[in-house]
Amino acid sequence: MRHALTLGSLLWLAAQASWAADPGYYVVTPYDREGEVAADFRYWTVKMPGSAAVLWPEVGVSYGVTSRWTTELYASYIGTMTTAMKLSTWNWQNDYLLTQGELPVDVALHSNLIQGANPGDGWTLEAGPALQTDVGRTQLNGNLFLERTYNARTSKPTQLKYQWQVRHRWLPGFQPGWQGFGELGEADHWLPASRQSHRMGPAFFGTWRNGNRDVVRYQAAYLWGKVYSNTARMFTMRVQYVF
Repeated sequence: MRHALTLGSLLWLAAQASWAADPGYYVVTPYDREGEVAADFRYWTVKMPGSAAVLWPEVGVSYGVTSRWTTELYASYIGTMTTAMKLSTWNWQNDYLLTQGELPVDVALHSNLIQGANPGDGWTLEAGPALQTDVGRTQLNGNLFLERTYNARTSKPTQLKYQWQVRHRWLPGFQPGWQGFGELGEADHWLPASRQSHRMGPAFFGTWRNGNRDVVRYQAAYLWGKVYSNTARMFTMRVQYVF
């Protein structure tokens, strides 16, 4: 009974948060993708002690409009191993490079407009700077995003969250690294440390080429820490097929 209640609570939290502050996320790393069309497949899980894992598969298509601007539309679903998947959100992500090598650190502006699948869910806007630099063959990323949710009944205070990544370009098909994510609470009034969510863990990246045109990119990570202020472990995976 306790396990059922825990799972029920997690699913309720996930349903409330899936269109606002999904805990899986992927580190935003803007590049010059001009003219590139890619199918994007994502999959991530959240596992809390004593509960079944909650699953979020996602599928979308991205396009490099210019050397600075990449846009993507994708759908996010939610479910468990024993329950059917259902549509959670529609997402429109845009990343715009403000600099391209002129400074030691490349700066991009990230935005994601999230529409809840259920009537009354409203919509969420996430936006903020995405920073990237290289130290030798190691790539460093650090992003800080603001997020605000609106619906017909009320609007929630603006939330603050972060993400970071270290990636070493060892081999094209295998590049080890580390990722971290967190939610701090309201942008102007952070939650107490005990109620904040922080998680981190090892990540792996790679690129495979099939001839001169087709490219497959992958990444996977295993994270531990806190999700929705509760202890949890996470697995994330992403595969992009470039046409």
